[in-house]
This record gives sequence, C-alpha cells and structure tokens, in this order.
Amino acid sequence: MSIADIKKNAEQKMLKSIEAFKNELGKIRTGRAHPGILDQVHVEYYGSMVPLSQVANVTLVDARTISVQPWEKGMGAKIEKAIRESDLGLNPAAQGDLIRVPMPPLTEERRKELTKVVRNAGEDAKVAVRNLRRDANEQAKKLLKDKAITEDEDRRSQDDVQKLTDKTIAEIDKLVQGKEAEVLAV
Repeated sequence: MSIADIKKNAEQKMLKSIEAFKNELGKIRTGRAHPGILDQVHVEYYGSMVPLSQVANVTLVDARTISVQPWEKGMGAKIEKAIRESDLGLNPAAQGDLIRVPMPPLTEERRKELTKVVRNAGEDAKVAVRNLRRDANEQAKKLLKDKAITEDEDRRSQDDVQKLTDKTIAEIDKLVQGKEAEVLAV
C-alpha cells in the first residue's frame, strides 16, 4: 500500500461519511412534507417487513400533505398502521384506497429539540471523519516503521490527510447549519 492509496482510501471513506450524514439529515423532518420522510417506515407484506416504497406509491399532494397509494387492495390498513406506529409522530387518514398523511406544524420547543438532534448527528459524523484520519495516519506510520517511506513523506501524508479532514468537517458544518436553518424556519 502506498501513500496515494492511503489518501484515496481515506477520501472515499470520508465522502461516504458525508453521504451517510446527508441520509441521516433527510430523516429529520422539518415543517414541510417530503416523501423521503416515510423511507424508514416498513410494512408487513406476506410475512416479511418491506419498505413502504415497495408496496405503495408515495407522492406529495401539497407542501404539508403526503399521499400514499397502495398497489394492492388489502394493504391500506397495514400501511396506515405502520405509519401511525412509526416514531415520526404522524397521523395518517384513509380515504378509500388513498392514505393521506398530513404533516403537523412544528412547535417552537420541538424545533429546538430537532436542532439539537441535528447538531448531535453532525458531531457523530465529525467523529467518524476523525477516526478515518487517525486510521490513515496509522497506516502511514506503519509504512514509515517498515521503512517503505521517508519521514518527510510521512509528514506530507499527514498534512494532506489533515487538509482532507478539515475540508470534510467544513462540509459537515455547512450541512448542519443549513439543516438548522431549515428546521427553525417557520
């Protein structure tokens, strides 16, 4: 393994950390509706639990309402129950085969709680990135110990990995600020 491999590996893993963090932020709901909120809801379908998107069509009716159209007749009640029992705090209403999921407006207290959740998720993402930095630096130290690289190359490698880490953490901070502004917007 060379220094270039170590850097490339660290960069790929840091990009994956950012993607995972963006996914996490997508699950935190704001006052507006979006179909991705229901991605974590699973429904029992012929004895196994499957994501809601595999048994129904999830679309937006307006800024505060999601509609769920089951693909099979008997699934409506199961879908409604699964959404109600999810920890999203949503109360679906069935209208024939169509299920409407209105988004309740967020209270000021709930908005502040959500910003704390966003910050904690951001901190977790930063910790993951710092762990990747540590792993990359340890791999470079091992190469130095095995005399595969010089001390100067080791130092340069650590500097490059640190720059990559700083860039990634700045990106995470930017995402946290954007999501906080979104949550606090009334």
